Amino acid sequence: MGKSITISRLTRRNFIELIDSLSIEQLNEIPVGLNNNIAWNFGHIIVTQQILCYLLAGLTPKMDQALVAKYRKGARPDELIDLNEINILKSLAYSLLDELENDIKTDIFSNYKPYTTSYGFELTSIADAVDFYSIHESMHYGVALTIKKLIKQS
Repeated sequence: MGKSITISRLTRRNFIELIDSLSIEQLNEIPVGLNNNIAWNFGHIIVTQQILCYLLAGLTPKMDQALVAKYRKGARPDELIDLNEINILKSLAYSLLDELENDIKTDIFSNYKPYTTSYGFELTSIADAVDFYSIHESMHYGVALTIKKLIKQS
């Protein structure tokens, strides 16, 4: 589980470097044929970690519920994601991982509810959730890199 959190930290660092290299317009651009943008993908990885780790354990996510609704699976960006919100997400990127590590140490995830992801992987514990979301984040980072290429071509 510790290595998965390390992978997630690295993915989030790379994602933030990508975000910092683009304009607010580029972060919000949705290429033809796609349903979301780079900014949404970044918010989505942060929210998904909270859902997979906390909600499935019967706990309240440690972030604003409006953000959870805005970036959860199935949601789509329907308005400009402004710089203020992007900065909030960037600050949550690391702080929520720190909180997760502390919460794992205090063993608050004892009521974890099994869940099968759309990827087909069954999560039965916090350890499964941590391992899975690090892969999920890497996939969305790859999507964001593809979106960057598409918007640079247009």
